[in-house]
Amino acid sequence: MTQQQTGGDVRLTGISKRYGSFAAVQPLDLTVPQGSFFALLGASGCGKTTTLRMIAGLEEATTGTVSLGGRDITGLPPYKRPVNTVFQSYALFPHLDITENVAFGLRRRGIKSVRKQVDDMLELVQLGDFARRKPHQLSGGQQQRVAVARALINHPQVLLLDEPLGALDLKLRRQMQLELKRIQTEVGITFVHVTHDQEEAMTMADTVAVMNAGRVEQLGDPADLYENPRTTFVANFLGTSNLIEGEVVSTGSDVVVSAGGGKLRLPTGRCPAPTTKGGKLLLGIRPEKISLAHRDDADEIAEGRNRVTGRIVDSSFIGVSTQYVVESPAGKSLQVYEQNIERDARLTPGAEVVLHWNPAHTFGLDAAQDIAAGVETVEDAA
Repeated sequence: MTQQQTGGDVRLTGISKRYGSFAAVQPLDLTVPQGSFFALLGASGCGKTTTLRMIAGLEEATTGTVSLGGRDITGLPPYKRPVNTVFQSYALFPHLDITENVAFGLRRRGIKSVRKQVDDMLELVQLGDFARRKPHQLSGGQQQRVAVARALINHPQVLLLDEPLGALDLKLRRQMQLELKRIQTEVGITFVHVTHDQEEAMTMADTVAVMNAGRVEQLGDPADLYENPRTTFVANFLGTSNLIEGEVVSTGSDVVVSAGGGKLRLPTGRCPAPTTKGGKLLLGIRPEKISLAHRDDADEIAEGRNRVTGRIVDSSFIGVSTQYVVESPAGKSLQVYEQNIERDARLTPGAEVVLHWNPAHTFGLDAAQDIAAGVETVEDAA
């Protein structure tokens, strides 16, 4: 079943939200292409849910406009906007069976013959065999799919999802990520998804807007954001990054930086402009791009790779990988993720090691930024 919509893009122009002196959302311009799966990603309090609620009409914008397919909908109440919202609490009617839950919006509009549409929608979310059950007889993931079916049956041009997987356990959440992506691809409707979960955004979305303090820090496809973060916040918030402070020694096709008593290289195209000799730079390298060699094997490392010496202070076996923390002149706690293919029994806490990686995998950031921006703390996670 495919329902290509003709609704067009969602366009936010100069949209902002203030509560007294507090700016929940700074003025921002954002375009969500028609038919895309778009994620607003950020920590709690970054403004992502407020932005979603302004699209839905549940919050009144302080400034700016919301348009859909070129039509200004800023002044329309929620029930007149061609959008539907799925919340973290699925808000299903406990006394109605699944069929009547899904049919609710159609019946409210006075549509009598709903059976075919409801059956089609339950097939789409793979719940055809559960039509006569009550919500309490379903798992969390199944209830979530009922909520999606109930929203989609109204044929919205845009489906808004506010942390819809937040109440599910990790394994079920991963299954539902793939399920939601399948549904979105099948119906071809624009999905705008709010989440604080980086993996969730990267698994599902075509485009991710990373939000921080009411602003969009960076916008792009998940791979580009991960490989080419433009700020320390994005580098740290989207996965884990090792950020090493250094001083530029020379520039050319590669930039050479002095850091931790040695020289490290990175492509000029992956540096912020301008990069000048003597200037400060932050070098970034993802933990999984680094290889770890015992100090006794240092001579076997290929020429041309970046190298940093250090000592393992901690290691954690995580099944597919072992995660090491290394103390080094280049950084107090550099992280290295090594796949568990052929584990070196010598790589234990206390071992002297060499970290080495391809210079092409290094990115550069402006050193004037807070090096710890975007690093989640225990308080953030609570």
